Amino acid sequence: MSIEVDDPRIIEFDVRTDEMLVNMGPQHPSTHGVLRLVLRTDGEIVSETTPHLGYLHRCAEKIGENLTPRQFIPYTDRMDYLAGMNMNLGWALTVEKLMKLEIPEKAKHLRVIIAELNRVASHLVGMGAYGLDLGTFSPFLYAFREREKILDLFEMVCGARLTYSYLTVGGATHDLPQGWLQKCEKFLKDFEPVIAECHALLTTNSIFIKRTAGIGVMSAEMAIDYGCTGPVLRGSGVDHDLRRDGEERYTEMYDGYAFEVIVEKDGHYPRDHQYPAVPREAILGDCWHRFYVRMLEVVQAIDLLRQAFDRYSTAKGPHSLSLKLGEKLPKGEAYLETEAPRGQMGFYIVSDGTSIPWRVRARSSCFCNLSVTHELCRGVLIADVPAIVGSLDIVMGEIDR
Repeated sequence: MSIEVDDPRIIEFDVRTDEMLVNMGPQHPSTHGVLRLVLRTDGEIVSETTPHLGYLHRCAEKIGENLTPRQFIPYTDRMDYLAGMNMNLGWALTVEKLMKLEIPEKAKHLRVIIAELNRVASHLVGMGAYGLDLGTFSPFLYAFREREKILDLFEMVCGARLTYSYLTVGGATHDLPQGWLQKCEKFLKDFEPVIAECHALLTTNSIFIKRTAGIGVMSAEMAIDYGCTGPVLRGSGVDHDLRRDGEERYTEMYDGYAFEVIVEKDGHYPRDHQYPAVPREAILGDCWHRFYVRMLEVVQAIDLLRQAFDRYSTAKGPHSLSLKLGEKLPKGEAYLETEAPRGQMGFYIVSDGTSIPWRVRARSSCFCNLSVTHELCRGVLIADVPAIVGSLDIVMGEIDR
């Protein structure tokens, strides 16, 4: 910056700043796991952001090539460890596609119940942790209090609270315990008023809006170009959800269910929605909209759960197929994607005719969502980086595998 004045006593000078590389992580609390972000900064302005991965790599795909499909189920729990049931479901459906298995109707509705309940638990963590990233502690406590109740329900079903290994090839390991549906309905009834409290704590909080509205704006074209999926994609106005638009083997689980894909359109939600309208400061595709899509998906999941309760109660057939342990896989390959809480999670399996797959591959939704970080963080303040990364709701266990 050159300053020119007429006063001869003031000389001309140039003010220059040097670029600096700043390491955010790999243990930074706002990176949601062991993620290292290298920021190239000019003062407080970020000019370049480079994610460095691999700190949580555990060779999950290679392990899958040395185990039977059923033995690999526990390893899928460790991918997106906040949505282990959804990971189990994706792998089980892929193996069933390869083996051309048709599971009983009761098992399908059971899977909808478990997957949508885990979606609620996952989004609660996303909401609470996001508030924590931006400096507010109370939403985190509210979210984890409610999530604990969901984990209690999962513990009743399978005995585990984080890594479940419950949804397996052919259906589920056990049927739902007697009285479980009533306890789950009671939780939903108690939980609904809490959602309004969460909106009061974050969604309409003026400080939260200032930290997220107009920050990290992602256009629909950018989201599609980078392969973003899930709430990150729908927060930019792209109407796409695999529960409706995916492969038939997956969408048939939701056949007959009444639900509308939660997606942003023109920066506004329906005016008659029971929760607050979008504030004027919000811009379609910003951090605020990605957060709000998840909050609305919680309400949608509750409605789907209640529909599934009715269908499960009247469904016929067992909760799972009876399969032999170590059964040989047919030769061939299969790939299938499901709508996990963070986006489209895909599994690929190749068989050479033995009981152990020849090749196993996982397509991470969070990996693609994280890849757009460089574009979103260009030209923002350092303090805005946690807001942007937090809005993507990544889990490093799924990215590194």
